[in-house]
Amino acid sequence: MKTKILLGIIALIAVFSLTGCSKDSSTSDSAFTSDDVKASNKMDQASNDVSEIVEDQYLQQNPSAAGKTTASYVSILPSCATVTTEVTATTWTRTIVFANGGCTMPNGNVLEGSIIVSGSLNFNTPSYVINYQFVNFRHNNILIEGNKTITRTFTNSALLATNHPIHVMDINMTFTFPNGDVYTRVGTRKRECIDGFTSPMNWHDNVYLITQNITTTKPNGATHTNTVTDASPLRIEMNCQYRIVSGILTITKPNHTAVLDYGTGTCDNNATISIDGGTPTAFTFGN
Repeated sequence: MKTKILLGIIALIAVFSLTGCSKDSSTSDSAFTSDDVKASNKMDQASNDVSEIVEDQYLQQNPSAAGKTTASYVSILPSCATVTTEVTATTWTRTIVFANGGCTMPNGNVLEGSIIVSGSLNFNTPSYVINYQFVNFRHNNILIEGNKTITRTFTNSALLATNHPIHVMDINMTFTFPNGDVYTRVGTRKRECIDGFTSPMNWHDNVYLITQNITTTKPNGATHTNTVTDASPLRIEMNCQYRIVSGILTITKPNHTAVLDYGTGTCDNNATISIDGGTPTAFTFGN
């Protein structure tokens, strides 16, 4: 998902910050600034790319999980990324090295360093755990650290009655921005592939529904929570240039709430934001 928040939403969130801020504000209720909005968006992009890369490497190792064969599966990785595979009697490990100076993904994001993805050769387990870790990994020049897991199941859910791939991403990451600001994120993010996962060649027709509950700690120690529920999941359509076509994201800090509504399914970059229950205001995102 590539959702670069533009000036309209930045200005709105800046207003949202000022209405609940004074010089006596405590760290736990400090202002949610336009810089935080941009930082949150960049971290969302990174989490999305990592999730897609981890799934891609799993399917490279086990293409039958998507009804494909090794010969027919097309990786999402560009040619500037190299992959080394090691297989033992019980495990597999795939190390992805992105070219020095940056390797541009199909969505335009630039990656550097390495991601190590690994798992068991017992692919028949109902809940398959995929490990991922970062080695000097940067996403658009943001250093990302943390070693966690994605649990993959193939089952039904409240969002789709028929069996489909479901990834639950355990998030505990540290993001160091080029200016030295350090953010941490802890929580879970669930991504359900509801369409396109059995197509014979690639991932361009995939459709995902995403729910999440993630707490972000800012450089000054203040926190806010990003929540997406089953009632209005974010819908990602890979054949839409804007990726996200519908869903509601709620951003909560101790005394204020912002609700971002991405619409009802049209492939466009139009959305609205409502602050503290106020009248929704239009904004645009993405490119």
